[in-house]
Amino acid sequence: MKGRRPLGRRFGWLWTAYAVSAYGSGLGFGALPLIAVLALDASPAEVSALSAVGPAVGALIALPLAPWVEFRRKRPVMIAMDLTRFAAMVTIPVAYAFGLLGFVQMLVVSAVVAAARIAFNASSGAYLKALVRPDDLLVANARFESTNWSSIAVGPPLGGAAIGLFGPVVTVVADALSYLLSALCLTAIGDGEEAPQRPVPRPAGAGALLDGWRHILTHPVLRALYLNNMLVGGLIMATEPLLAVLLLRQLGFPAWQYGLAFAVPCLGGLIGSRLAGPVVARYGRHRVFRTIGTLRAVWLIGLAFVRPGIVGLVTVMAVELAIIINMSLYTPVLATYRLEHTPRHLVARTLSAWSIGQQVSIAVLTALAGLLADATSPRTALTAAGLLILATPLLLLREDLMAAHEPEPSRSHS
Repeated sequence: MKGRRPLGRRFGWLWTAYAVSAYGSGLGFGALPLIAVLALDASPAEVSALSAVGPAVGALIALPLAPWVEFRRKRPVMIAMDLTRFAAMVTIPVAYAFGLLGFVQMLVVSAVVAAARIAFNASSGAYLKALVRPDDLLVANARFESTNWSSIAVGPPLGGAAIGLFGPVVTVVADALSYLLSALCLTAIGDGEEAPQRPVPRPAGAGALLDGWRHILTHPVLRALYLNNMLVGGLIMATEPLLAVLLLRQLGFPAWQYGLAFAVPCLGGLIGSRLAGPVVARYGRHRVFRTIGTLRAVWLIGLAFVRPGIVGLVTVMAVELAIIINMSLYTPVLATYRLEHTPRHLVARTLSAWSIGQQVSIAVLTALAGLLADATSPRTALTAAGLLILATPLLLLREDLMAAHEPEPSRSHS
């Protein structure tokens, strides 16, 4: 096993930019729904709409951006998306300070930030593919994944404490400033990026918008991974508001225990992301997709059996830890495979299509889970999500397709 591999100064600045914005987002995790409740006295339906409708609208906004992103230098696009997110987020504390903050503004900000995030991530993936050697893609993606989970572990508890001390908008200020700092880090990378080459014939119209989906859906392995990831991610995210109602309202967990239940398991992301390279090197990617992809799904049903007190707290933490370890191992392997099997002139549109599908899936499944919880109970909706997700590994059982597209095992380690 090799030691920590240097990936160069430019990757260092890219990783720093990612870390700064990730930790800012960690501090601001759940800030918009919290402000809606504390500052605007929003109803449960409005809070659900903020969590579901905003990102869904953002996905629609991002759709026509994909061809625009594809054929431009990616670093300036990333900087522009960071500045867009900064400008959108900073309107919230300004409006709050003047007593002008309203629910419609919150929806607009949520949608703009979601659209900019999709465009940023698409640009970032394309830029990463051009920045590092193919053998280093898994290393780079594993480092991003590790940073993501560590920011979620550290950010929300600190953000909750900051809100308690300084008020509901302080973490939004921190999140906004993190995008500004990220833009500065990207600026420090310097020039040297080649202009993308347009294929012949020149893409235009609706065809250019749909090229990302066309690539995914005509590639047998990417198609299976895409559908599986939409369902798994959507069902897992759909449980978050349900679990909040169950733990905080029905089971009487204090807020600090609720935060602890989600922050501590995120440390499992450091474990899973570190294992990605060695596991791929030993077993191959098709086995990671099949086995770890299945293990992501089997634990969610455990949330339906949460009880009051310390046993319930430990149950939530154990379930979340198991899910996160497997997700953080699976995700960088998936991200690397996706980049390796996407032509360079399609990377941004493919990543945009992937993110848009994920956002829409989360929005739809969150809304459906909320309706089921209103009609029955949060525990019933959690049970339904846990049972449905058990069917998702069926999409990963086509070993012939996995083996047919399996490259030589990676020798890189994060």
